[in-house]
Amino acid sequence: MLGEWRGTGVPTGHYMDGLLETYAWYGKSFVTEEAVHPLVFRTRTGEKYAIDPRLIPLSLSRYHALSRNIIARALFKLATPLLRTRSPKARLRAVTYRGATTAAMVYDHLPIIDCFRRIDEHTMLGVMDIRGAAPFFFQLERDV
Repeated sequence: MLGEWRGTGVPTGHYMDGLLETYAWYGKSFVTEEAVHPLVFRTRTGEKYAIDPRLIPLSLSRYHALSRNIIARALFKLATPLLRTRSPKARLRAVTYRGATTAAMVYDHLPIIDCFRRIDEHTMLGVMDIRGAAPFFFQLERDV
């Protein structure tokens, strides 16, 4: 799992479908088992930067029109310097999810665990298990 992974949502009708892509989500960066950047975004020039997930108001993502409008995107862009972080905000662990032991990314400060299943050598299916919400599915492709 170590390395950089490009992410895309898997459309399932979840309230977060397409949300991360709206904000130029790149994916995830697994530096070591103890150092993971769970939210990596890209600037228009291609520069990658990590965001501290506890600073993102995830509860607002339930309000589709509010979280995806041009004003929200402009506010995110303005707030980006305050949201950026260089320190990791998650760790990799083995967990049992739905009866199978799998690699998982455990967020440091949020009740979220991202569980992964290998599709092939370069592709993972991810599921964000967040307390109080339906699972959100996404795909990661190794950036080689």
